[in-house]
Amino acid sequence: MENKAELIVALDVPNREAMEAKLRELPGFIEWYKVGLELFCAEGPAVLEPLKKEGKKIFLDLKLHDIPRTVGHAVKTAAAHGVNLMTVHAIGGRVMLEEAAKAAAECEKPPKLVAVTTLTSLGQDDFTDLGIRRTVSEQALELGRLAIGSGIDGLVTSAHEAKVLRAEFPDALLVTPGIRMPEGDVGDQKRVATPSYAVGQGATHLVVGRPIVQAADPAAAATAMLNDMNR
Repeated sequence: MENKAELIVALDVPNREAMEAKLRELPGFIEWYKVGLELFCAEGPAVLEPLKKEGKKIFLDLKLHDIPRTVGHAVKTAAAHGVNLMTVHAIGGRVMLEEAAKAAAECEKPPKLVAVTTLTSLGQDDFTDLGIRRTVSEQALELGRLAIGSGIDGLVTSAHEAKVLRAEFPDALLVTPGIRMPEGDVGDQKRVATPSYAVGQGATHLVVGRPIVQAADPAAAATAMLNDMNR
């Protein structure tokens, strides 16, 4: 499988004004943008309009995790706003995942769905606190089997679990956050990786926020990420 990974710039900013200012600083060749909880809660669906106007692809990262009916309705509502990719939590269970997949398939323009296995801010010590006895890799694989078996298109996982997931699910989307350049600040992330490492492990989409949007020169930072991906 030839892997041509794509860069998704995470618009981790507080409001639409800040988002539009950041978009002006970023190169036009960036196709994908992520809108997450902070920005979506601040502005609502209207914040997607500038991205749609520019013909950008939208990754709506709300990590849906609720009763099946609610999640299904949320998927359909989001799809009506023209998003291309959405997140659900794999730990929501089989029925919830199946309902989400069914709802997406019924949309006029079905969004792709990816299931979060384990947040990249969590490590093995956090699993102990949560009473989870699996290792991080075991959890990613088991929840991956649950999600893909329920009709979900792919998984959100750190690059460190991507290789085993790619081997198990050769056709799945693998979205990897926690991407940093070798000299980058890891912030609140615990399982980070360079762009080239993530691509080499089988990632299809790399999500990068602060290292680009908080850079002194966001365009140069985005270009450096793409260059490392293409190594």
